[in-house]
Amino acid sequence: MAAPTPQPRAAPQNVPMAWIGKQPAWLLALATVLALLPFAGKPFNIDDPLFIWTAQHIHAHPLDPYGFNVNWYGYDLSMSATTQNPPLACYYLALVGGIFGWSEFTLHTAFLLPGIAAVVGTYRLAMHLCKRALLAAFLALFTPVFLLSSTTLMCDVMMLAFWVWALIFWMEGTQRERAAPLALAAILIALASLTKYFGACLIPLVAAWSIRRKQPVREWLGWLAIPVLALAAYQLITKALYGHGLLTGAGAYATAIHKSSILLNLNFVLVALTFTGGCLATATFFAPMLWTGRSLLIGAVSSLAVAAILFLAIRSTLPAHAGALEITQILVWAAGGISLIALAIADFHRQRDADSLLLGCWMLGTFAFTAFFNWTVNGRSILPMAIPAAILVARRLEQRESAGVKYPWRLLLMPALAGGVLAIWVTTADYFFASAPPIAARAIQSAYGDKNHRIWFQGHWGFQYYMQQNGATPLDLQKLGLTEGDYVAMPSGNSNVYPLKEPMVELETFSIPPFGSLTTMNEDAGAGFYASLWGALPFAFGPNTGQSVTVFAYDPAGELLKATREKKP
Repeated sequence: MAAPTPQPRAAPQNVPMAWIGKQPAWLLALATVLALLPFAGKPFNIDDPLFIWTAQHIHAHPLDPYGFNVNWYGYDLSMSATTQNPPLACYYLALVGGIFGWSEFTLHTAFLLPGIAAVVGTYRLAMHLCKRALLAAFLALFTPVFLLSSTTLMCDVMMLAFWVWALIFWMEGTQRERAAPLALAAILIALASLTKYFGACLIPLVAAWSIRRKQPVREWLGWLAIPVLALAAYQLITKALYGHGLLTGAGAYATAIHKSSILLNLNFVLVALTFTGGCLATATFFAPMLWTGRSLLIGAVSSLAVAAILFLAIRSTLPAHAGALEITQILVWAAGGISLIALAIADFHRQRDADSLLLGCWMLGTFAFTAFFNWTVNGRSILPMAIPAAILVARRLEQRESAGVKYPWRLLLMPALAGGVLAIWVTTADYFFASAPPIAARAIQSAYGDKNHRIWFQGHWGFQYYMQQNGATPLDLQKLGLTEGDYVAMPSGNSNVYPLKEPMVELETFSIPPFGSLTTMNEDAGAGFYASLWGALPFAFGPNTGQSVTVFAYDPAGELLKATREKKP
């Protein structure tokens, strides 16, 4: 009898990895954690302190979120007049901080949840809008503006998480004609609006989608009363608490600067296009795959021409030191922004359905708010475009494939990898930007902290948080409380720093080296991710001057100045 033929043994399966591969939501959650966890120790930066101080006040006074004063503009002002955001993100911080503490690692780790919810929500939403849902979710995650914004404690990513899930339940509720998902969607719209006022734009967005889909108005219109009533209640409650409604107050603040001249309008348009192309760089890098060769050539030439015309029109409004490298980056990213806006318009032109209208209005509405209605152009206002831009890229790839164009996975990997590397690089640069203030604050306290002289400072953002943590006091420019020998620390490249007319003697400058050749906030390099008042680029390659803090001594009698002169040879 012949011996049985040996059968090949089945390769051992990695059960956890095989399970994750079949569960894309868990894969995306893991990828989000792995991408963001290295930045969990990031020092508090820009407006993070406003959210933390509000959360700490909420922890003690939960029904009065803004009932305290803060020196954020160089003088004491009520928090209700200082902040321009609703308090829901602060309540989340208060819950986390009250239980686990207020350290950087604790609070940033807690904010992984909104990031995960936004990425997984992108996948779920993309399943309704395209076939490459997993690609769309990864593109959204590894977009510079999303990755960087997810390392802050501000309200933007949390608002986006509520936003995307509100759309998911709204679409699924109308498609299945079920009331429960519609009710949940309406509640999520209200939560998005109470996290950041821009969330209220969901109300006309879902209405436009429903109308275009020819959904009977009686089936969905009533649900939108929930977010409308929530915002009305918020306006009335804050007016009763603080003497003015914070919803209308924020609207007045956002539009206060706009727009006294044609040049200023053109400036905001160009900067908004530049921020769109740069903040959404991962989607921008896919441009060569999204158009035919002829369309790409025409589009590239046209986009650069439009960007150049806008640049020449507003050249006088840019800093005189803007060099060739900065100008080149502005033109390249502005052309990328034009390409993405064109992508949204082209998608609606081809499809002309409710879904293409949704994505187009989402993109163009966010851009219009950024360029024409917000007080400044910044990455935070561009952030909501990260999701529709990623989905539009996936939809366009499908359309090209249906026309016979083949995209091997290696080809798709190239722009995705380039965008991911850039996103991590930008986020790392911002991490180092945020790390300079606590280093300076500790050095100043070590060198000048004593019982005989007080340390004052100008400047805000994270610098204020860490200076106060080390015992210093913010200078009130309306009522200076300086006495002989007091020290005043003045940071470079910070907010609301003004020269003092009082007799001061310069003692020492603390310089913090920059992080390589990439920066997110540096006026000399033209980078202003958090406010384009600092620069027309969301991030900039080029010479990076780093940050510095100069310490002065108050010297009304001139004794220190005399002693300093006597020491000089």
